[in-house]
Amino acid sequence: MTHTLTREQARRIIVRAQLLDAERPGDVVEVAEQLGQIKIDPTAVIAPCEHTIMWSRIGWSYEPGQLRKAVEEDRLLFELGGMFHPMSLLPLMMPGMRTWPRRKSTREWLEANDRFRKDVLARLRADGPLLASDIPDTAQVSRPPDGWSGSNQVPIMLDFLSRQGVVAITRREGRHRVWDLAERVYPQDLPEIDPEEAKRMLHERTLQATGIGRSHWWWSPVGDAGEPATVEGSTWKFRVDPEALAALDEDRGGRVAFLNPYDGLLFDRGRLEEVFEFKYVLEQFKPKAQRVYGYFAHPILLGDRFVGMLDAEVDRKAEVLRVNAIHEFLPFEPEEMDMVRAEIMDLGEWLGVPVTGIG
Repeated sequence: MTHTLTREQARRIIVRAQLLDAERPGDVVEVAEQLGQIKIDPTAVIAPCEHTIMWSRIGWSYEPGQLRKAVEEDRLLFELGGMFHPMSLLPLMMPGMRTWPRRKSTREWLEANDRFRKDVLARLRADGPLLASDIPDTAQVSRPPDGWSGSNQVPIMLDFLSRQGVVAITRREGRHRVWDLAERVYPQDLPEIDPEEAKRMLHERTLQATGIGRSHWWWSPVGDAGEPATVEGSTWKFRVDPEALAALDEDRGGRVAFLNPYDGLLFDRGRLEEVFEFKYVLEQFKPKAQRVYGYFAHPILLGDRFVGMLDAEVDRKAEVLRVNAIHEFLPFEPEEMDMVRAEIMDLGEWLGVPVTGIG
């Protein structure tokens, strides 16, 4: 049976799956368990991505120290590949990590640098935890700088070893990652799961986080999880979480949320257009003259609709949250504008700075 959903039903399922409806989650672990991954990015026009994601879900009671504690002290979350994940996902990810990498050029680089690999592991075993800068670069073969990594091969090797589950990030010092052997960071009593079963369970967790997904989308495939569905006005084939479908009649209401440009809800640009009728373009890397909404404008979600863009920034010298513009896709009703302004004031209060430019 293929379910036929209206766009409104599909949007409500997605918004609820992303914890952006009126019923807010209680803590960072609850958010991570539901979303599966929390993007880490240092761009702090308002606040770093991982903290904005948490605030947009939890609200005023969220404090950045809660995320650090969950990762570094309680070990309920772990960092891998520029994301925070719940530790419950690690056993499901491990079978794939053990067979990484699949790309031939990466395998060849690791094979050519086997002595370098052993040097890095020996240094961590003897002296870890360490920053990448504490480890000598003894690479036999170097990868050229690509805009993301420099000439030092140590961060590249550490990243590759982390993707294999051999080393792990134990904490951060500022924005710098501190590395150690995975056996000293990850729990050692993790269950062993068959690779095919792990893949199936990962697909289920992904669909839980997305509500409605695509079987083979490269970023977050859901495979055969859930049940087939179509959405009115779209020719795409989706999979829908049956539990989310069953809860559609439970109307918990909506609210205003400002989404960081790297928020997971925004990753699937195609789904945004098909379901939300929202064509989202990140203008961060566009020349200033070509920007419409601003360098790092945050999409404004009102209920289950994207209604505008918030162009705001924290002026750290003046210690204020400066609102440059509230772009309305369609003119806001007075009540809608009041809700958006109230959320901006809450954002300023959470940041601990007054708000200017709100009118």
